[in-house]
Amino acid sequence: MFLVEILKTGDITYTANDYGNFEKVGNIGHNLPRNDEQIDTQAGDVILYQGNNICLYYRTNSWSFTRLGKINGYTSAEICNLLGAGKGSVQVRISLK
Repeated sequence: MFLVEILKTGDITYTANDYGNFEKVGNIGHNLPRNDEQIDTQAGDVILYQGNNICLYYRTNSWSFTRLGKINGYTSAEICNLLGAGKGSVQVRISLK
């Protein structure tokens, strides 16, 4: 099932934790189709990892992922602040709104 189809039935809320001092990652409770490719991430990238985890990047990394989207309109420093970089878990809500 695709992410948009899942979101049509309701929002997804999950807990995301710091990993590697460059991302917040958490399991969304659904398996999504993957199209992994080698990606050099930047702050604001929204990435699918292993089909069921969504990573929100606040620094750079390079790995084989599926790109989902990008948080636009914020500087790297603002994204770090928004995501609470290095400060533990956050609750993330994904919706079609």
